[in-house]
Amino acid sequence: MKTRVMKTVSRVLALVFAASMPVALAAQVTATSTGKTATDYPPSKWDEFMGYSYIAPKGTINTYIPPGVPGVAISSGYRAVNAGEVISIARFFNEYVGAQIEGDIHVQNESAGVGGTWPGPADDFAGGSAGLIVRDPVGHIVPFVHALAGAERVGGPVFQADKWGPVLTVGGGLDYRTPLFHHSLSIRLFQADFQYTHEDYGSGDSLGHYGGRANVNMARLSAGLVFGTGSFAPPPPVTLACSVNPSSVFPGDPVTVTATVGDLDPKLNAIYSWSGSGATGAATTVTVATGSLAAGTYTVQGEVKEGKPGKEGLRPGQTADCTASFTVKAYEPPTVSCSASPSTIKPGESSTITSIGMSPQNRPLTYSYSASAGSISGSGSSAAYSSAGAPTGVVGITCTVSDDKSQTATANTSVTITAPYVAPIPHTQALCSITFDKDKKRPTRVDNEAKACLDQVALDLQNQADAKAVVVGESTGAEKEPKKGKHAKQVDFAGERAVNTKEYLVTEKGIDASRVSVTTGSTDGETVEDYLVPSGATFSADVTGTTPVDETMVKPEVRKPLGAKPAHHKKPAAAPAQ
Repeated sequence: MKTRVMKTVSRVLALVFAASMPVALAAQVTATSTGKTATDYPPSKWDEFMGYSYIAPKGTINTYIPPGVPGVAISSGYRAVNAGEVISIARFFNEYVGAQIEGDIHVQNESAGVGGTWPGPADDFAGGSAGLIVRDPVGHIVPFVHALAGAERVGGPVFQADKWGPVLTVGGGLDYRTPLFHHSLSIRLFQADFQYTHEDYGSGDSLGHYGGRANVNMARLSAGLVFGTGSFAPPPPVTLACSVNPSSVFPGDPVTVTATVGDLDPKLNAIYSWSGSGATGAATTVTVATGSLAAGTYTVQGEVKEGKPGKEGLRPGQTADCTASFTVKAYEPPTVSCSASPSTIKPGESSTITSIGMSPQNRPLTYSYSASAGSISGSGSSAAYSSAGAPTGVVGITCTVSDDKSQTATANTSVTITAPYVAPIPHTQALCSITFDKDKKRPTRVDNEAKACLDQVALDLQNQADAKAVVVGESTGAEKEPKKGKHAKQVDFAGERAVNTKEYLVTEKGIDASRVSVTTGSTDGETVEDYLVPSGATFSADVTGTTPVDETMVKPEVRKPLGAKPAHHKKPAAAPAQ
């Protein structure tokens, strides 16, 4: 029964081995084409091996026939066992060295000699050992050696009873890691071991127990499957990420670069370094000085190394770096608006100039002003313009604003200086005229026909309180001729006409006498011309050829009906006008 089981197990393992070889070879090609290395498949912590085993013992044993009775001694040798199995478990302390426990069993058909040719084969081998195993993984290939010690239970070649004896095992083999089950399944291509065991079967007895002693050297060859669990994966490599805040600045604004590190070993030391325009420091956060940087995009590089003090970054995965970029923007120039109040002034007057400057980056601003004529003073947002010495017309004013980066902006406004008001020179105005040619007996008397003209003169004087009137009397050439006769009286017809006209204005219309002047002219006629002289006008400049009347010599004629005798020494009461 045991033999059939062992043969079945052997056949199954052989089939698995044969079927796995193409898969292993394909995996080898794939790994080669993708450039996988040993570090892609970290070694396992546990290896569990189960496989087919063949053992070839070499040794002899002398036995007595019959057993236990000195007589004929027979020398028999051990035979190879074709059907066997081996199981082992290895626990690795690190990537290379571990401890191993191994058990094997090789069973012959112990009943083969019964009823057949004697002596029949009866030797079998089974045992267990423990020891050390050393491997050296190289990619998919894992060679190993081991040295074990333990106990082996061996049956003799002539039906000696199975006995336990010490066993020593040394050997090695070669595993191939397949991609199956995430590289957990390996094929043990071979395991070749040398074993030595010493067996003491005793002296035998009459009960049929054969005795004897044997030192057996065995060659064992095995193959099968290895299941690996656990991992000696190297620690994850250090990672480093950089971030900047803010990512866009103006020259002089600070930029902070922060490094975020991952997978650091807390047992190791970590050092940081930075490089790039304006970046200095040896910590996870660094400040970049941007004051001297021109507008553009800049990159800062960060690096972290871990390891024992003084040996940081010497091993793979202990160094990481990162980059971060930021932009330096050019300062935007300021803007300014400019206005004048008032915008129209007279010569010598002033105007207030107001500037409103703005900096997009809130830089400090200074103001200055200039004018095409006149003078302007002020250095703030307000300045005073003086038009003293400036000609009339439009004066251009420029307002300039500058920031602390020497960037400027200008705006223009203007002030209009008007010409000074020059009042028009008043001139004498000719009013109406009155005639005296109808009343031949009273040729100097103001008649009723003249009242309409003189009433208008009076109204003009009333409307212009600062104006005056000049009355110019005229006479004919005949009236001017000297009177003949010893007692003839010379009459100044022109003067009397003027005086009588004034008298009407003063007496009848209530005009102040000081506002009416009387003169005579050189025109030939029996008329009186009335003139209005506004304030500031000069009558003599406007009307020439007149002579003032001496009113102390020429008295007004009292207005009375025709035929009444005039009184020369007494001023009559107001006579009714006719």
